[in-house]
Amino acid sequence: MKHRLRNTLIVASALYSACAGARGVSPYLPLHLDPEIERQIERVMVLGGKPVVRRPIPAAAVLDALPEACKVDRTLCAQVRSYLSLFMNDRGVTLLQVNAGAAFGDSDRALPNARGRDADSYWQVAASAYYQASDYLLLTGGGVAYDGRATLEGTALSAGFEYAQLDIGYRAHWFSPLVDSSLLVSTEAPSLASVTLSNYQPISPLGFTYEVFAAQMSKQDGIRYLGTGTSGRPRLAGVQVGFAPAGGYAITLNRLMQYGGGARGGSGLSDLFKAFFNNTAVNNGDGGAGEQFGNQIASLAATQVIPARIPFVVRLEFAGEDNSYGGNYRLGDTALSLGVDIPLLGERYDLSFEATEWQNAWYVNGVYPKGMTNRGYVLGHWFGDQRQFGDRVGGWSALLQAGYREDDGDYWRVRYRTLDFVTSVGYQSLPEYPYRRLHEVGIDYSTQWHGLPVGAALSVGRDALGESFARLTGRFDLAMERVMRSPQVSAPAVADDGLELYVDLGVSSNRVYEILSASTPDTWTPRGTGYHVAMGARRSVSKRGELGVGLELDDVDSRLMLSVRALDYRYRLTSHLAANAFFGVGRYQWEAPAYGWYMGAGVQWRNILPQWDLGVDGRYYDKLSRNRIQPGDPVAVIDRPRLHFDVEGVTVYLSRHF
Repeated sequence: MKHRLRNTLIVASALYSACAGARGVSPYLPLHLDPEIERQIERVMVLGGKPVVRRPIPAAAVLDALPEACKVDRTLCAQVRSYLSLFMNDRGVTLLQVNAGAAFGDSDRALPNARGRDADSYWQVAASAYYQASDYLLLTGGGVAYDGRATLEGTALSAGFEYAQLDIGYRAHWFSPLVDSSLLVSTEAPSLASVTLSNYQPISPLGFTYEVFAAQMSKQDGIRYLGTGTSGRPRLAGVQVGFAPAGGYAITLNRLMQYGGGARGGSGLSDLFKAFFNNTAVNNGDGGAGEQFGNQIASLAATQVIPARIPFVVRLEFAGEDNSYGGNYRLGDTALSLGVDIPLLGERYDLSFEATEWQNAWYVNGVYPKGMTNRGYVLGHWFGDQRQFGDRVGGWSALLQAGYREDDGDYWRVRYRTLDFVTSVGYQSLPEYPYRRLHEVGIDYSTQWHGLPVGAALSVGRDALGESFARLTGRFDLAMERVMRSPQVSAPAVADDGLELYVDLGVSSNRVYEILSASTPDTWTPRGTGYHVAMGARRSVSKRGELGVGLELDDVDSRLMLSVRALDYRYRLTSHLAANAFFGVGRYQWEAPAYGWYMGAGVQWRNILPQWDLGVDGRYYDKLSRNRIQPGDPVAVIDRPRLHFDVEGVTVYLSRHF
């Protein structure tokens, strides 16, 4: 512990000495603010072309987005500036929120993204204050308390500058562009004490960003080690690296590693680095799970702001709990989240939608019986706390949310959230738990009373175990009484001239290489043809280059293939000829969904008719995989616990662009 403290102080001292002439540290905006303020922040980031890839959001990042946002919506700009003024003094209180009411029903499941707060909790208090000792040193004190628990959420010492900010304390982590779900780490569990190094100012024209943190988790019993069990507090390391090479687009690689605990020790840095760069080598000990380095999950996430006349944001995250078919890059036991957010739908409305599908082994691990949890709650997506813990059950969830802003600034938000565990034969490891489909309907109202933000919320529904719940709560925030509120209604944004939306229709020719079992030869299926439908958006990033995202639907061997282009690049070779390359995630419905990476390239003859292109693409899907969970699946063997599919195809299509 002495060595760790000494090393931390050395790093802080080095950062401080490197700060001469730099911008200084930035405070973070509290997570899960009043819905009205949250929506205003999201609008500013969209209009400013600043995609959010992690949270909490540094106040400096919002400040950087304001100049572009002000060109479109001055009223919104003034309101957010007024809120940010809370963070721009030598000291101040930025949050003092009280939430209280009544809870009814039998459900005791966790509320989504509520730091371990359960559905029967009827009050919560959250506070945050700061003292800025200098431009490069910041002390933040905060906490969240509700019936049964109190945490020091937001309490941290920060030192450094825009390219290297060190945070020591209870700083939240959220590695996803999506707002309602984060597959690796979110605010579902109480925050961990951690040491974090990150930047809030992108580095180089590629827009490089990073976040690295180390933390210690709550105690677990029964941790496997050398054929026996041990008790202790595992360690957690998290890494995110990202790139934003063009305005409005960002892509990140994310990783969490749970290791050590009890007799497993803390493991040295050399083992940690080895696990990071070659996790298959350290997770395949001869003694089985007990000799593995630990528990690792990873994801790729991408987001793009589409500056159309009605601007919107596309977000995706693809994650895996394990490796599949060898290689460090092939993910197994996967999950996929997709989201579309329209923060400015006309002058008064906003709309957002998110959906997640996960295979059946998520948040279940052979080394750590509680997996990646803190104080009994999963670190990632909230679905993990809706099932019976340890149940290997797949499923899907969705959120649909709409907002309405009145002339006087009052804000209404209506929400529908659902979740369905797939409990047919083979999907569920604990069949004694008869899951039902979760439904939640909620409405939230934000207003002001004597300059003080106040609000009320009502939610009713049924959880995944069939227990009902109803909650009626009110809230107020004493810290935000100085925040300006204007009755003026904002004007819609102006479309970007460099933006192109498109829809494709065509035909594809594909064949599938099926890797099913040791007793069945690995063979290609006969080549077949089927429909091809796609939609997407591209945005100019250079004189000839365009970058975007897309969604494709194909008939492959009489089965549905859904493909998500996380990276879609097109280069205009001449006025009529263009070449494109793309990379993303494929979902193949072979009785149950199999996931994996896909890539491809092609050419387009542009404007064969006005606003019509003719294109040809070649595509390859690498080891789409799923577990053997269907009654008719081939029998598993030790070296082939999953089914795998390679797919290669050629697509010819007409593209209509707008």
